[in-house]
Amino acid sequence: MPGTTIGINMTYGYPGQASRQGDEVSRTRPVAAGATDIPFGAPVVQKDDGSVALFGATNTAADFAGIAMRKVKSAKVYPYQNFGYYTAGEPCDVLQRGGISATCAWGTPKVGAKVYVRTKIVGGTSPAGAKVGDLGAVNEAGNCIELTGVKWSSTADVRSVAELTIVTRQGV
Repeated sequence: MPGTTIGINMTYGYPGQASRQGDEVSRTRPVAAGATDIPFGAPVVQKDDGSVALFGATNTAADFAGIAMRKVKSAKVYPYQNFGYYTAGEPCDVLQRGGISATCAWGTPKVGAKVYVRTKIVGGTSPAGAKVGDLGAVNEAGNCIELTGVKWSSTADVRSVAELTIVTRQGV
């Protein structure tokens, strides 16, 4: 009788999952009223009223407040519990410093490499399926910005999930 093994490929977990304990600094902030849903593992900005929103096309590196964490919450749709999101008015856990799993939407992340966030989509230049707010590993000049104080800390697994480290505390 042949033996089988479940989980023979090591992955980096799910987007938004804190990956290193001990150096984690996080805050809980409400998602801004009327804001777009914030997926686990997505970059966020903090608004003047203290609420957070998904990183958008007009945001700058100085606006970056952290990464939305995957914390225990009720699932909106049963099969998608590990790829959840925060909706307007919900409390959103934001990692301000430390290690976290996130999806690398383009490029190949390397340990110590820069992290970029997409601010614009250009046909023929941006990868298929690209979205504003995606995190990546290659400077697509004019279409993304570098997040200061943030580095990739692993390569990507088969699902394009990689670990990144926020070295310098973000947000308030």
